[in-house]
Amino acid sequence: MNESELAAFLRSRRDRVRPADVGLPSGPRRRVPGLRREEVAQLAGLSADYYTELERGRGVRPSAQVLAALARALRLRGDERDHLFHLAERPLPTAAHGTAAHVEPALLGLLDQLTTTPAQIITDLHETLVQNDLARALVGRAPAARGPAASLVHRWFTDPDARALYPAEDHPHHSRVFVADLRAVAARRGRDAEVARLVGGLRRRSPEFAALWDAHDVGLRRADHKRIVHPTLGVIELDCHSLFSEDGRQRLLWFSAPPGSEGAAQLELLSVIGTQELTAGADALDAPGDGRQ
Repeated sequence: MNESELAAFLRSRRDRVRPADVGLPSGPRRRVPGLRREEVAQLAGLSADYYTELERGRGVRPSAQVLAALARALRLRGDERDHLFHLAERPLPTAAHGTAAHVEPALLGLLDQLTTTPAQIITDLHETLVQNDLARALVGRAPAARGPAASLVHRWFTDPDARALYPAEDHPHHSRVFVADLRAVAARRGRDAEVARLVGGLRRRSPEFAALWDAHDVGLRRADHKRIVHPTLGVIELDCHSLFSEDGRQRLLWFSAPPGSEGAAQLELLSVIGTQELTAGADALDAPGDGRQ
């Protein structure tokens, strides 16, 4: 691995990104033209120490997931992302989906502008690629898992803890929506091995999933009304909207509430307590090499 070239490239890209480009305040006392190291680390879901070692060329070998997270944090174009992988001597991601996917620039640009509402970008198999602070405060950080376990659909039918996000009486609705959406995605992808593995594994492990899959309901989830259970604010009623990438493999999700509603007031509170909790927990992030976002 060309450590010095990798370090120099990261520094050069960091200097190029303006704080406003990624939804951060510029502030009058900035001593660097672009982002600070700790800001890049925060955006990529890494510890500041880990990222600092990368920029210093100290023998850290980043994983593909970490590289993908850095490419998003630094807003790299396609050629720049590929160059980053080459410098780290990692094979380029061959699929247009999964946790190492390169986020669609158009969706990422929109996400940067959504600073007052929870928003995140996911794949069509419900793997979270990147979140803003309010999304992390609302639904929690994206899991460090890879493979099928990275998919919320997989966790929904195999891990009871995944359902704690919604009230129990809403679970049947979300189960039906997840399966109908997955059927639509399977049809769009055609004979796709990743979808086949996900569906096959869920049919074996979850009788509920198998029964819903055999019902053959189909429909992409473009919008939904949700009640989300927050540990501090209680149940928050929100509308969830989706904007699809051109090929349908990535989605920008954002949450909103009607002005003057209780949900809108709770979102305002979330912007305060959520930011405080995230700031307090930022120093606890390890350097996992797993590309947490």
